[in-house]
Amino acid sequence: MNKISAITEQELLHKVNFPKKEVLRFPEQINDRKQNAQRAKKLGNLFNERVKIIFEDIEGKKIVETVVWGVTDRYLMLKKGMSLPLHRVHEIIINKAAK
Repeated sequence: MNKISAITEQELLHKVNFPKKEVLRFPEQINDRKQNAQRAKKLGNLFNERVKIIFEDIEGKKIVETVVWGVTDRYLMLKKGMSLPLHRVHEIIINKAAK
């Protein structure tokens, strides 16, 4: 995995510029990401469990730790009305104890 350049504060996500290109290469990876997104949403709604999300903007890979409240076909819905485009998410890291 490429180096993660920055830890992003969730409140700053509205200032991030996201390209339109998908970051994952294979359909299996995209399917795994959707499943992890749904798992993160359940943990967020049931237990207020935080996850780490590795995403990529125009500057490179970044990570944010937050609660996922919702998932659509295109976005992860986060706390405080923030969202991340799903096509820019490399990985959702769920606490091993929460799996």
